[in-house]
Amino acid sequence: MVEEYQNSLPITNYEEFFKDWLSKSILGEKNHTWPGRINYYALSSGTTGSPSKRIPVTKQMIRSFQKTSMNQMATLYELDLSEDFYNAKMLVVGGSSKLKNKKTHYEGDLSGILKKHTSFIFSPFTKPNNSITKITDWNQKMEKIIEKAPSWDIGIVAGVPSWCIMLMEKIIERYNLKTIHDIWPNFEVYLHGGVFMKPYISRLEKVSGKKVYLLDTYLASEGYFGYQKSPESDGMQLLLENGIFFEFIPFNSEFFDEEGNVRDKHLAFSLNHQLTVGIDYALVLSTNAGLWRYMIGDLVQFTNLDNHEIKITGRIKQYLSLSGEHLSLDNINSAISLVCEKLAIEIPEFCIYADVEKQRHNWYIGTSSAIDGKQLMKEIDDQISRLNDDYHTCRKNNLNDPVIHVLEPNVFYSFMDKIGKAGSQNKFPRVLNNQQAEKWLKFLNEK
Repeated sequence: MVEEYQNSLPITNYEEFFKDWLSKSILGEKNHTWPGRINYYALSSGTTGSPSKRIPVTKQMIRSFQKTSMNQMATLYELDLSEDFYNAKMLVVGGSSKLKNKKTHYEGDLSGILKKHTSFIFSPFTKPNNSITKITDWNQKMEKIIEKAPSWDIGIVAGVPSWCIMLMEKIIERYNLKTIHDIWPNFEVYLHGGVFMKPYISRLEKVSGKKVYLLDTYLASEGYFGYQKSPESDGMQLLLENGIFFEFIPFNSEFFDEEGNVRDKHLAFSLNHQLTVGIDYALVLSTNAGLWRYMIGDLVQFTNLDNHEIKITGRIKQYLSLSGEHLSLDNINSAISLVCEKLAIEIPEFCIYADVEKQRHNWYIGTSSAIDGKQLMKEIDDQISRLNDDYHTCRKNNLNDPVIHVLEPNVFYSFMDKIGKAGSQNKFPRVLNNQQAEKWLKFLNEK
């Protein structure tokens, strides 16, 4: 059955699936990608030509989310938690629960759609209430949560690290506390996801007065894929028999071209195939929300094949996400092209890397055109904000102003020569990882 399914249906990405199928479902067409009409669409970070993607959310998918949330909570008994913890509440730091009525459907943040369908089992135990969750402005919402914080007994915090830790820092500052445990003594579990947690651990430790268990979650607009059952585990357990069929494509030159496009639109491996620990795989999904052989763009590695445990290792397309901005290489390239056209300049080379400590992006622009760096950075920043809703939100709230360095293009070529990568088959990496950034900065300092 699996082989016949794979041979019959090609692997697709969002743009292809939207063009051929999803666009009709969004207009209200029934029985197109899923039985009946799809009433909810979650807005996800943008792609070329559109500020946001619209991901279908069916009632079956909502039930899968509810089932997974309850199962995840049930695993907490394995942790060494205090008795008082079980009387505490859960604080979910998410987007606005206010949805837009688009005549044929409702759309908004996934957290808003899920909040609207919160299980009656969870409703009495979750904070904040509807009057706060529906607020769309992050600063206003944070202020309301800070006001209510002393009256809540929080045992679990869930959300993206940048927002959650910022919130706890603000609460400590407002009430002149030493740690967040002065006001929430039963806070013992933090469910995180969305960005790499490691850079935020030291900040969390500074606001904490005692041990907090960190548990990773793999939740996206397309579905709830996995969660970490134990802090000692290296990965998150894939959620099988939960409305999602997983396939995996090795992320190498045999299966992908240089631009990250899959070579064979039908070839992928299921869990029955002989997969390997430590190998990057592109994740392909078929879901009970009407996505079929959909390549989400994430790269994962198996850490334990027997337990089907994975960790997220990156994206097929390069991206940056210091605080949830989900800035893709596609966004960056589009912004550069638009700015070049507007200012009538040429930028043949550039690169960017994330400064975790200073919470900002560092840009290096290679151009021989006469241009004021500050003006150029403002133009690029504005264009990216238009292309990417998540980036726009983060820049307003907690992502500091980017820094730009204007260089001659020859500097980039000299660097490639220095590392033995000069030649037509080698390209300067646009988004630098930590190791690449260290080499690049060392080269510039020596130069």
